[in-house]
Amino acid sequence: MSEQVLIQFRVDKKLKQDVAEICDALGTDIPTVFRMCMKQMKIVRGIPFSTKLPENIVTRSEALDAFEEMRRQAMDIPEMTLEEINEEIRLARDDQKTRKY
Repeated sequence: MSEQVLIQFRVDKKLKQDVAEICDALGTDIPTVFRMCMKQMKIVRGIPFSTKLPENIVTRSEALDAFEEMRRQAMDIPEMTLEEINEEIRLARDDQKTRKY
């Protein structure tokens, strides 16, 4: 067996606990997973998983703007009477009964 070295690093406690639970559910532990990752890095001569950023990143302000726009659009919808609501429910139920699954 070759000479071994100790690798240490710091990580958020909650993240470590969450990852340890996943490893446990898979029947392994964090050190084993890290060794597997390092061996794969050697084989592929790179990081063994995708490190790309998603195509569409939505910022917090964009999400809030979209929410406010939906809220504005919802305000433009006219109020329904109780009879109109009940009629929509009846039509939806009738439609559901006639569908074949």
